[in-house]
Amino acid sequence: MTNTIFFVFWIGIAIVVYTYVGYGLIIYILNKLIGRNKNTDNQADGFYPEVTLMVAAYNEERFIESKIINSLSLDYPADKLNLWIVADGSTDKTVEMAQKFPTVTTFHSQERKGKIHAVNRVMKSVKTPIVIFSDANTVLNTDAIKNIARHFKDEKVGGVAGEKQIVDNKSDNASGSGEGMYWKYESALKKMDSNLTTAIGAAGELFALRTELYHETEPDTLIEDFVTSMRIVAKGYRFVYEPEAYAIETASATIKDEWKRKVRISAGGIQAIIRLPELLNPFRYGLICWQYVSHRVLRWTLAPLALPIILISNIFLFNQSLLYKACLFGQLVFYSVALLGHLLKDKKISIKGFFVPYYFSMMNLSVFAGVARLIRKQQSVVWEKSERA
Repeated sequence: MTNTIFFVFWIGIAIVVYTYVGYGLIIYILNKLIGRNKNTDNQADGFYPEVTLMVAAYNEERFIESKIINSLSLDYPADKLNLWIVADGSTDKTVEMAQKFPTVTTFHSQERKGKIHAVNRVMKSVKTPIVIFSDANTVLNTDAIKNIARHFKDEKVGGVAGEKQIVDNKSDNASGSGEGMYWKYESALKKMDSNLTTAIGAAGELFALRTELYHETEPDTLIEDFVTSMRIVAKGYRFVYEPEAYAIETASATIKDEWKRKVRISAGGIQAIIRLPELLNPFRYGLICWQYVSHRVLRWTLAPLALPIILISNIFLFNQSLLYKACLFGQLVFYSVALLGHLLKDKKISIKGFFVPYYFSMMNLSVFAGVARLIRKQQSVVWEKSERA
């Protein structure tokens, strides 16, 4: 019995450490040994294909005007940049505000069937070779389009993932602090993934693809940006990560809003694994399969499951040695700080790392909630969006 618990404990430790630390270290070393030359992707400066910048905006009157102004001021030839606002289902002033700009094309349907349905509908009208997607509540850096477009001179590149940046405040609540630190780590991993083979997925805040490679995603898809980008990778194309094209947004207004977002992503992650079975074939995809499993699949499956198993098995092993006593003590301290973070989640705290245990715990708990929603078919593709700070 003790040997079984011993085995379970250390397998759990190995899964969690590998998922959140080990993979990052290994891919860092591989980048140093066989990563791409950093200057290779910058040789197409001055390449300006015609692009369509598509912004799906549901009831975004708070942001839509500033988004349009920001988009039209980007450093890209005006005759090569088409700005489309897709505002299906909007009941506020989003459509009215967008239509005030004569150079902006606005699409609006009274029906609200979700973002992916709206995008699928409008994509049939895109004539440009490149389409770029961006969220309405983000601000793009001046060279974003230019830095994305240059990669498409390489015919092996099927898409480009921009960087998501969270506004960094000196003091922040649990949502702002946790989300900001998470995305800094996530951005580092994406950059190394891309340098080795391909970026593993793209964030909906900013990503681009060759229009001809777009395949209508199932209308009930929960994280369409990830599924769309990985299907292009599955076709044999590379998705480049471009850190010099970034979308800036504020963090979720409250941890409640961030929880809703994480549960949806978790449910969508499991759904994506089911819909992308081909990427689990190491004989066909090699390093990409390893990256996909390590960076995404484990986070949505075994790693969250391993955490309670480690804690429970550690309790049974407590009297076996000083090592197990220290491990249990460390876990109790970690989860105590997480609990304290929960109690203070809405307070502004200047110590950036304070909310990390809480955000980490919340992120992994959201996987269980996401799986439950997916099984019960309670996670609608039409969802109540999270408020931003």
